[in-house]
Formats: sequence, C-alpha cells, structure tokens
Amino acid sequence: MYICGTGIISPQPSFGHGPFLEEMAEHRGEEMRCIEPEYKDLLDPKLIRRMSRIIRFGTAAAMDCLKEAGWNSTDAIITGTAYGCLEDTGVFLSRLVEFKEQMLTPTAFIQSTHNTIGAQIGLSLKCHSYNNTFVHRAFSFEHALLDAWMLFKEGQADNALVGAADEITGYSQAIIRRFGIYRKCESNFTLFEKGQKGTMAGEGASFFALQKQAGGKEYAKIDAIKTLLLENPAAGTMETEIQLFLSAHSVSITDLDLVLLGYNGDFSHDAALHHLASGMFEDSITSGFKQYCGEYPTSSAFALWMAANICKNNSLPSSMGGIGLEGFVRVLIYNVDLLGHHSLILVSSC
Repeated sequence: MYICGTGIISPQPSFGHGPFLEEMAEHRGEEMRCIEPEYKDLLDPKLIRRMSRIIRFGTAAAMDCLKEAGWNSTDAIITGTAYGCLEDTGVFLSRLVEFKEQMLTPTAFIQSTHNTIGAQIGLSLKCHSYNNTFVHRAFSFEHALLDAWMLFKEGQADNALVGAADEITGYSQAIIRRFGIYRKCESNFTLFEKGQKGTMAGEGASFFALQKQAGGKEYAKIDAIKTLLLENPAAGTMETEIQLFLSAHSVSITDLDLVLLGYNGDFSHDAALHHLASGMFEDSITSGFKQYCGEYPTSSAFALWMAANICKNNSLPSSMGGIGLEGFVRVLIYNVDLLGHHSLILVSSC
C-alpha cells in the first residue's frame, strides 16, 4: 500500500504540512493534549459547534489528508479507535445519573458511538462507499490498515482513507489515574528518564490516503503489518517474532535505517525495549515516538506519520538530530502497550 497523503492533529504542531517536527512542543503534567487548528477552513461552521473535540479533530485531519492527496472522495473510509467519543459518552452517563434515567435527550448517546467519526467523514464527503470502524484496543489502527490491505487484494477498492483517533477527557483521566498508569512529569522532554513509574496520556487523530498502486507522489510504502497479543512474553520471544516478520519480507536487521520503539517512560514497560535497542537493533538508529504524542491506544498511527515523513525526506527531523539517511530508507515501527498488544509495521521509501 502506498501513502499518498496525510492529515494529522496531535500534541505537536503537525497540522497543515508545515516543517516536520523541527522542534518538540513541550507539555507538562500527566497529559499531552492536541494542538488544535482553526477548523472553519475545513469544516462547515454550522456543524462545528455541534461536534465534540474528537469528531472535530478526527474529521479535520481526514479532510486535510484528502486535500493533500487531491481526492474528492474515496473507495473506502476505515477508522480505528479504542475509546471512541469518550466526551459524549461521559456526558450521557452523567445525565443518566443526574436525571435518574428520565427525560434524557438522545444527542449525546447518538454522538458517543465509536463509528461517529467515520460516519461524519462520510457525511461531509457525501460518500456512500465502504465505511468501517475497528474497535480493537491497541490493535484498532493496525486492523484498519489490514482491512484496507484486504480490500486492495480482493479488488474491491483502489484507494482508501484510513486513520485513527482517540481523545483525553476528564472522565477517562479520573478513572485511569486510579490505576497508577500516569505520572505528573516536569516535561515530556524528560519522559524517558530511567527509573520512573508511569507515563503521560496522549491523544490525536492521524489519517492516511492509501493507494493500491503507486502514483508518483507517494510519501512511502507500507510493506507489512503484524499484530501479536502477548501479555508476558518469555525472554527472546519478541526477538524471534521480529526476525520471522522481517525474514518473511526478505528484510534483514541490517537493512533497517530506523526503528521507532514504543517507549512510554514507565521503567517496567520500557525494560524489554531497551534490551532490544542494545541487542538486536544495536547497529540501527533507534528512537521513541511517545515523547511527541503521549501514550494512547492508537499512537502507532502517529508513529506511521513520522515514518512516512522520514522516508519522504530521507532524514530524521531536527528534533531527532536531523540525521540524513542515504538511498532507500526502511523504518520498522514496534509498538507495545501496557496490556501486551504488540504491533509491527514495516515502512519503506518509494
């Protein structure tokens, strides 16, 4: 699959295809919230006031992606989200309690469903083609990509708009905070300092215009995707799985120019990733990506946006050292969350 357009709203100044991560935006505390643009140029002003945050930034990211790709419509709209529209879900449940299950307006409930983002994109485009949403925890985005891949293989589509979106809300933070998953950080610049417990919450919406065939203006090519559910893998398991994944696509470890690893700043979570970086990936450039976007289930979509831009530019962004990469570029994304969802995405330049 070929990436011929992107659209992203994230905790970084990533919207609008400006300079690619020249500087990292700083966030303090336990949250990394999106830097939201002016929506009026992309969305109908009459609709904006009725949209929750995630619907606004999800739809805007999708529209920006289509605009860059030069598409008026698409053969398929495929979205991944783990949490869906949490803000509206929280509003509906609060009113349910407040009004003792009586005299409830259905608006918040209707807009709380997970497929609302994909539906809003379809309505905005007046697109009646295939529209699907995946809600598979930290595999949601990867399964959206695999769905597009299968549509291409079966000849049911030549292009697809694929993306993911998840949001931070006061409700979700209050609940998840009780599990000790997050910590208050002085800065996301120091998120990866060793010996710390907890991470920073993140959010964002990332969309990609994918084509079955190359068209001449691609960012990069997605060569392979794999997901594994391993809560406590035995020593050496992931090394073996990564080797098998790469070998199946005739790629060796030495062919990788960059490995983006899903460090999140929690010392117990990151230990295995540090072991890989100093072991099988010792001859490759390795970097985290959650210092930019925070920890959230579909953060691998942000990593894919980074990988696509690195392949297109043949260099790392200034905030990652500005290192030039010569010739054909290959990037491996290895993400893992706290529940044992492991995903691998192999990306290469065109």
